[in-house]
Amino acid sequence: MEERIVGDYRLIQVIQTGPESTTWLAEQTSIGREVIVIELTDFSKRESFLGDTRIKASVDHPLIGSVYEAIADDSHCLVAMEKLPGKTLAERLALGETILPIEFSHLLRMLSEAMLHLAAKGVATEPLTPEAIHFDKQGVLRIGNIACAGTPDLYAAAHDIARLGEALPPIVPTGRPGASRALTVLAWMRGEGVERALTWEEIHSYSEQIESQLVGVSHARSPETKRIRTKKSPLPTILATLAGLAIVAVALAFMNKGKDIAPAGPAPVLPEPVSIPAGTYPLPDGGSEELKAFQISACEVTIGEYLEFLETLELLDPESRSIFDHKDQPAEKSGHQPADWEAILAAAREKGTWDGRPIDLFCPVFNIDWWDAAAYCDWKGGRLPTQEEWFAALREKVKKPEFLQPSSWGPVTSIGMDDKTPNGLYGMAGSVSEWTRRPAANPANPLGKKRFVTIGASFLKKDNGALARDWTDDRLQRRPDLGFRIVWSAE
Repeated sequence: MEERIVGDYRLIQVIQTGPESTTWLAEQTSIGREVIVIELTDFSKRESFLGDTRIKASVDHPLIGSVYEAIADDSHCLVAMEKLPGKTLAERLALGETILPIEFSHLLRMLSEAMLHLAAKGVATEPLTPEAIHFDKQGVLRIGNIACAGTPDLYAAAHDIARLGEALPPIVPTGRPGASRALTVLAWMRGEGVERALTWEEIHSYSEQIESQLVGVSHARSPETKRIRTKKSPLPTILATLAGLAIVAVALAFMNKGKDIAPAGPAPVLPEPVSIPAGTYPLPDGGSEELKAFQISACEVTIGEYLEFLETLELLDPESRSIFDHKDQPAEKSGHQPADWEAILAAAREKGTWDGRPIDLFCPVFNIDWWDAAAYCDWKGGRLPTQEEWFAALREKVKKPEFLQPSSWGPVTSIGMDDKTPNGLYGMAGSVSEWTRRPAANPANPLGKKRFVTIGASFLKKDNGALARDWTDDRLQRRPDLGFRIVWSAE
């Protein structure tokens, strides 16, 4: 199209053409300012075009592009908008350019602030894409005005976040301080290793933490590390280990300090979780209940697995280490180290003894309270089982659970066949007793207060085997024969 004049604007060069409009690079001749002009070519869309323009013009935020003027007469219908500085992220991606992790974290933080502003104003938006995000050499972020007329879509934010999580990983250079953390946030944004979509509030918080941690850090390239790639686990909600973390996920190895973490020992060869189909299952106290499908870990969580959780927490700044804490965790409880952890870990690493019994990293973790177990499960993208789920998993293929023989102390994979169910669950009758998720009534006092349940016998208390249960008000209780296993949704 040829250059032409419309009002105060000289339309210089076509940037984009569409079925309804043409976008021009233009000059506002009265003041010599470059602008972007969107000219409507399909006049049947005039009212909707002007409606969108009014909404865009109502947006007042320093990070979002401004609307300067609209012209609507018998011959023309166009809007003049601010020409934003810097390349778009789409252009940077096409050129193979990268942004240092500290700058990228700043970008995400500012982007989330702008999107939160639009949400707070109740403004509907067009899809947010890398083409709309400008980032210049001075680290200044500006966003094209994506406001539009209409009712806000409740799922728009989740779609925008996932879209950027998919598109932006190549823009973060590996081998630079903070790269693992930034890439982990992007992994969560696209839904890897998390149970639900991230919110802009969470992205703002994570980005702010990373940015503050990287201030004053040298950003020279460090030894090359693998780009974080979280994968969907066979357990859909399990937080996959994120490039040398285990993440946060927040997972949340997102706080990797740029150093490699040496493994504590050989990775346990543990059986896959057991899938329990939806159905009607007997309850521990009689009757039955309809349960949704779920997955449950075949073995109790081991010392080696729990060590990975504690190592991940150590990667975080102190103020971030509560990220997996249960919302009701007492304020006086700090940290998740089991009682006598240093001695337990030293003995397990050396395959020595603790309290007179042999121990290694494959033995079930113990001396942990309910809050510790709940935090670990959250880190893994799961949760503690309810007693109904635990019992359903036990009874799926076991008609007479009282005949299971309680296993003794030892590695979870060395438990004999007498304490293994046909569907592949180990140690349900012995090994260690296990925490469950929520309080329940004691059948001996059905009208009494509901209390938290520990289920299954242990190597110290073998009575009643898989049918053993205790009730407690003390979720801070720690015992040398009390551990846990994990449940995940089957979706």
